[in-house]
Amino acid sequence: MDIRQCRKEDLDLLERNMPSPGRTRRHAMRFEKQQQGLSTFLVAWFDGIPVGTAQILWQGCEAPEVRERFSECPELNGLGVWPPQLRSQGIGTAIIRAAETEAHRSGHDRIGLGVDDQNLRAASLYLRLGYQETDCRYLDRYHYLDDNGLRHEVADACRFLIKQLTGRQPT
Repeated sequence: MDIRQCRKEDLDLLERNMPSPGRTRRHAMRFEKQQQGLSTFLVAWFDGIPVGTAQILWQGCEAPEVRERFSECPELNGLGVWPPQLRSQGIGTAIIRAAETEAHRSGHDRIGLGVDDQNLRAASLYLRLGYQETDCRYLDRYHYLDDNGLRHEVADACRFLIKQLTGRQPT
């Protein structure tokens, strides 16, 4: 498996193999953020096929509750492995490790991520990989366009976890 930054020529293959829901154009939006220097969009490849993605948001989580407490902390966001039968085979862990390495190389001593209260499987993985509870709770607000172009607003209850990339403890 190879994990690297997304390139423009990857976008069509990403959409074919890991389709964005509805009309969101999720991969193109993430690539555009990367082009603006606001993120690093990572793609995991296996035999030339994309099997996982995530992005590092260098300006951190957009939720005010998180930004207030962790303003200098980049956020690992949008981790996904596709198709579902590839989950629990180490792809997500490899993407997380690549993001941690990239954040550390960029001079950060920690990285954070949000986890939906309903996603117990992901929370278990993050805790097992050394992410720690911060008691910082927030609503992850986002929207998507369905196949008919109708906009749907979503607000998921989440908690923010932090991993120290050096020996220091989270604040």
